[in-house]
Amino acid sequence: MKEFLKYQIALTLIKGIGPILAKKLIAYVGSIEGIFNEKERSLIKIPGIGEYLAKQISNQNVLELAENEINFISKHHIETLFFLDKNYPERLKQCPDSPILLFMLGNVDLNAKKIINVVGTRKATAYGKEICNRFISELAERMRDIIIVSGLAYGIDITAHKAALTNGLQTVAVMGHGLDIIYPSQHRAIAKEITLQGALLTEFTSHSEFLKQNFVKRNRIVAGMTDATIVVESSEKGGALITAELANSYSRDVFAFPGRIDDKHSTGCNKLIKSNKAALIESVKDLEYIMGWDTKKKKDNLQLSIPLSQISDDENKIYSLLKEEGQIDIDSLSQKTELPVYALSAILLNLEFAGLVKAMPGKIFAAIS
Repeated sequence: MKEFLKYQIALTLIKGIGPILAKKLIAYVGSIEGIFNEKERSLIKIPGIGEYLAKQISNQNVLELAENEINFISKHHIETLFFLDKNYPERLKQCPDSPILLFMLGNVDLNAKKIINVVGTRKATAYGKEICNRFISELAERMRDIIIVSGLAYGIDITAHKAALTNGLQTVAVMGHGLDIIYPSQHRAIAKEITLQGALLTEFTSHSEFLKQNFVKRNRIVAGMTDATIVVESSEKGGALITAELANSYSRDVFAFPGRIDDKHSTGCNKLIKSNKAALIESVKDLEYIMGWDTKKKKDNLQLSIPLSQISDDENKIYSLLKEEGQIDIDSLSQKTELPVYALSAILLNLEFAGLVKAMPGKIFAAIS
């Protein structure tokens, strides 16, 4: 397994070979390790390779660098996701330029049923932050199983991550650099929280060259791994609009919150809506309607209660505690049970569906007698 991982990492380190060519190479040779065992004269004959890239592949230096990266991964308990693995994001796999290898720090199911990204300007206004917080708070009330993806940048990105954490939703930060650093450094504390209630995700190895264009590259991951892109606030140019364009190219849904016509921070959103590149969104109900996520209708059709004998030990424990306490917020419940908020969210959702627990405003829960 370690040997196989070495070849996976090494392939990403060869300059001049991007994801599309890497996948063609694997398909042509038949295996990833076979690429490094192939003779240089044979590599030259592969379409798209040529002499220069054949020499780069034959250079065993990348295998040594890959060994160093494996040591870093092992030390920091980082998970690797190869594009042929079952745990690789299936949505992202459908995109032709998706990375062949991802590095993840944290614990989250990247193939969950509902995953959206929330993006916007780095220079977010009070209006943009308010919209973002209100939207994610409403999401948490109506869809507790949804995952929020963003880019850990200033402005709307970090607002979205914080709102997800506050409301007990899992969140994923996609980064434009390796997991050996956090950028911006001011978001280091939030990044640590994210690893406990979601994950940090990147295609870049540790000690990768810090390049501005890498942050543009990561936008395709943000767009590709999600069901929908939500642009909260954006000027006429910026990373959020790039993410929206990529999402459209991947045939994913795009939504934008409208702003005042004379507000430069909303020019991008208004333009997306006007050009039919994004659907106008004002609340979670708009998202539910267009995506077909009518949670209320689904809940009405569910069986209202099940015998206590049919629920798990953890669910029984939480239900009993709620009956004893009467009403309790999710943070206090987390402290009392020593369970992380994201794990509690899943349990509480199951109990809600079973008709044993009801959710109230302010992330407060109560048992139904």
